[in-house]
Amino acid sequence: MSANSGDAAVKPLKSSAGKSTAGEKNGGRNNGDRKNTGGKRSASRPLVYVLLSLGLLVMSAPFLWMGLSAFKTQSELSASPPVWIPTEWTLENFRQLLDKLDLPLYFMNSVIVAVLVTVSNLVFCSMLGYALAKLNFVGRNKVFGLVLGALMVPGNLMLLPLFVLMSKLQLIDSYAGLVLPFAAGAFGVFLMRQFMQSIPDELLEAARMDGASEWYIFWRIVMPLVKPALATLSIFTFLGSWNNFVWPLIATNDPDKYTLPVALATFATDPNKAGGSNGMLMAGAFLIVLPVLVVFIALQRHFTQGIATAGMK
Repeated sequence: MSANSGDAAVKPLKSSAGKSTAGEKNGGRNNGDRKNTGGKRSASRPLVYVLLSLGLLVMSAPFLWMGLSAFKTQSELSASPPVWIPTEWTLENFRQLLDKLDLPLYFMNSVIVAVLVTVSNLVFCSMLGYALAKLNFVGRNKVFGLVLGALMVPGNLMLLPLFVLMSKLQLIDSYAGLVLPFAAGAFGVFLMRQFMQSIPDELLEAARMDGASEWYIFWRIVMPLVKPALATLSIFTFLGSWNNFVWPLIATNDPDKYTLPVALATFATDPNKAGGSNGMLMAGAFLIVLPVLVVFIALQRHFTQGIATAGMK
């Protein structure tokens, strides 16, 4: 009995030892597979960087050409083959543009319109986004459905009704006529609503239990938490308003109310002013793009964070 019991005791030990050995072998294979996978990823990473660099070069080539051409002489602009980097950097194109075009006036018009449109979108879109995300009221889903429906309507389709409305209100050739049609956008409402849904409801309920009003909760609690979304909305709204061409062209008859894109386009089509000078046009285009770059660089960190986290719950 003792011998048999001893053999019985030894057999489980051998079987368990065999299992552990097999497990170690499998574990070694898994580790080897992981190392191979990591090696493949590290080998393909330079190829990804090369492809991304080529894509970046293709996308930025027109902008680089525009920026460099603004500082070229007329002979270099008409040279064949094209000259990319100026051999003689000059500011003559900017001087001629300032002499023939009231650039400070049009630049200020664009700044006023873009800033007012951006600020109004930040305020109104945030308010409606907060109401749709955190407040319970009758018809909330229907209002949100209208917002989604507005996103599907082409913007050019609304130009004629907006022009008739602004004419009835006698707001043509005014800053109000340029700002009010774009004071709040469906995209901004959708973005803020999706971002504000990520704020815990328990945080807001605790503030309500402490006696905080909805205005206090909105301005002191919610708004500081949605800075990335506000930065994202600021960039998109400022960029759209700054580059807007069709509506300012329709809504302004007085040249003193022209924004910079409209003024530059009118200048380019006037042979008595532009005179076929591509250098001045490149300088004007460079001045149009420069403020957008400054805004994007200043808000880049918040912009990328807002894009990455918008819509997360």
